[in-house]
Amino acid sequence: MTVPLSRNRNYTLLWASQALSEVGFNASLIAFPLVVLAVTGSAAASGLVLAADAVAQLVVGLPGGALVDRWDRRKVMLCCEAVQGLSLASLAFALWQDTASVAHMVLVSAVMGTCRALFEPAEDACLPNVVPESQLSTAVAMNAARSSVGQMAGTALGGFLVALGRWVPFFVDAVARLIAVIALSFLRVPPRPPRVEERHFGREILEGLRWVWHQREMRVTAWCAVTLNLFFSAYYLVIIVLTEQRGVPTGEIGVMAAMLGVGGIIGSLLAPKLGEWLTPYWSIAGVFWALTAITPLAVFVHSGYVMGLLFALMALLAPTANTVISTHQLLHTPDSLRGRLSGVMSVVVGAAAAAGPALGGVLVELVPGSGAVLLCAGGIAVITVLVTVNPVLRAYPRKVMA
Repeated sequence: MTVPLSRNRNYTLLWASQALSEVGFNASLIAFPLVVLAVTGSAAASGLVLAADAVAQLVVGLPGGALVDRWDRRKVMLCCEAVQGLSLASLAFALWQDTASVAHMVLVSAVMGTCRALFEPAEDACLPNVVPESQLSTAVAMNAARSSVGQMAGTALGGFLVALGRWVPFFVDAVARLIAVIALSFLRVPPRPPRVEERHFGREILEGLRWVWHQREMRVTAWCAVTLNLFFSAYYLVIIVLTEQRGVPTGEIGVMAAMLGVGGIIGSLLAPKLGEWLTPYWSIAGVFWALTAITPLAVFVHSGYVMGLLFALMALLAPTANTVISTHQLLHTPDSLRGRLSGVMSVVVGAAAAAGPALGGVLVELVPGSGAVLLCAGGIAVITVLVTVNPVLRAYPRKVMA
C-alpha cells in the first residue's frame, strides 16, 4: 500500500525545509535593493547586486547539472544550504557592524545564485527516488505551491524585517538555512549505482544538451517555456509601468503583483485533479489560450485590484502544464541524466525570463501606453497558434499524470 505524501518522511523533510528556505530567500531578495539603496544611495549598485544572483545561476546552470549527476545529491543539497547560511550570516554581521560593502553584497548574491544552480537540479533529480512514481505528479505540484507560498510570504516578510534593521532579513534567512541543513541531514535517499567510468566534464555537459535536444517532447516544451517566459516577463513589466502611469496607488500595485502568487498557489493545488481531467496537450495549450484571451483586457483596466484578478486567472493553469511537463521529463530521463536535464531547462527558462523585462522596457519606450500591452499580447497569440497546431504536442503521451 502506498503511503500518502503527508506521511512520507523523506518528502516531508525535503518539502518543509525548502518551504522555509523559500521564505528566507524571498525575504533576502526583496531586502537586497532596499539595503543597497540605503547604504549607497545608488540604484545602479542595487541592479548590480541583483544581477549577480541571476548571472551566477545562468553561468553555473549547465556545469551545475553535470556536477549533480557526478556527486552525491543529498550532500550537494546539504552543502548548498550550509554555504548560503554562512554567506548570509557574514553579510548580516557586516550590516550590524555597519561595515558592509557593495562588493560583499555582490559576492553573497553570487553565492546564492550559484548554490541554487546546484541545489535545484539535485532536488529535482532526487524527487523520483523519494516519492513513488504514482505520486510524482502530486509532489511536483506541491513543490510548485511551495514556491508560490514562499514568494508571497517572503516578499511580505522582507519589507517588514528591513524596517526592524538592515541586517535582520539576512540573519533570518541564515537561520532558515541552518534549520534546513538540520532537516536535510535526516533525509534518506536510496544510493545510486556507482559510476562505471569518469568521462570528460565537457562531454558530460554536451551529453545533457544532446539528451534534451533528441527528445522531441522535451525540445518542443522547452521552446514553449522560452517563448512564454519571454513575452510574459515583458508583459509583466509593461503592466507595472502602465499602472503607475495611470496613477494606481503603490499599495494596489503590490496587491496586484501578489495575485500572481495567489493564482499560482490555487493552480498548484488544483493541478493533480486538472491533470486527470485534461489531456497533456490541452493542459499545455490551455495556458496559452488563457493568456491569449486575458492579456489584452489590461488595455481596459484602470484598477490595480481588477488587474490583480486578471493576473490570478493567468496563473491558474500554468502549474498544471508545468506538472505535466516536469513529471514526463523526470519519468522519461535516466537517473544518471536528471541533474543535467534540470540544469539545461533552468538555463533555458532563466535566460528567457531575464531577457523578457529588457524587451518590455524597450517596448514601453518605443510604444507608450496600451500599444506595448497589445504587442506583448499579440506575441503570445502568435505562439498560441503555433502551439495549437504543433504535431508533437498534439501527440503528447497521455499517461503522464498519475
